[in-house]
Amino acid sequence: MKKIIVILFVIFIYTLKVQAQDEKLQYRHIFDAALSASHNNFTTALSWASLYTVDKKQKFRIGYGARLNFAFMNQKDFVTAPASLTSGVNNPSALFADNILANFDTLTLKNGQVNSLNLSIHLQYNFTKRFEVGFNIDAIGFSFGKSQTGIFQSSIYSQGQLTSQNAKPTPFNLLLISDNDIGSLNSEIYARYWLNDNWGIKTGGTFIFSEYTTDKKLSLNNDRFRYKSLQFMVGITYKLLKK
Repeated sequence: MKKIIVILFVIFIYTLKVQAQDEKLQYRHIFDAALSASHNNFTTALSWASLYTVDKKQKFRIGYGARLNFAFMNQKDFVTAPASLTSGVNNPSALFADNILANFDTLTLKNGQVNSLNLSIHLQYNFTKRFEVGFNIDAIGFSFGKSQTGIFQSSIYSQGQLTSQNAKPTPFNLLLISDNDIGSLNSEIYARYWLNDNWGIKTGGTFIFSEYTTDKKLSLNNDRFRYKSLQFMVGITYKLLKK
């Protein structure tokens, strides 16, 4: 958690420093609505971002923002979430570590819905005045939603042994890289075309972590279960621009 806070603070201070050094810096408020979907998954996201140019050619931008996500999942298997169980690693190297499949328990939810509000980090590159590509990712926030009853299947008991368990969205969200992440986070990679000075359209992909926490600890002393979804995304953007 401390590393993420430090990163966000450094980005914020750096953008302010660049702004003070360059009076011609472009300062943007971007408001965005996006829809994304894959098989039996559907997500809507409303976001705001503030972007700053960081080079003389005004091609590269960094910034920060906030995003409200509504993720819907139908008949999905949520699997063991903590990196300490999925790969046995509690640091960024979990991104490259092999999964320990023997530790994977499953919580099956018929109708999952996770709502989240997160602060986000933004990177963007402008090829032309009209065309740009970018990446953003949720960093820290909270989730909310209704409690669900799911079917739990343990990896250390007979595969035929199923139990009903209550679960609700994990309340706290934090970006820590790969399975070290906590809670529900959204990220986008996109290409955007500006129709005019204020309105643009975008398309790309979203990668969404959705997480539930059961009411009690289950096998392997775990209560967190995650579903990962790669979805096709389209969106519309409104921009306020000040020079």
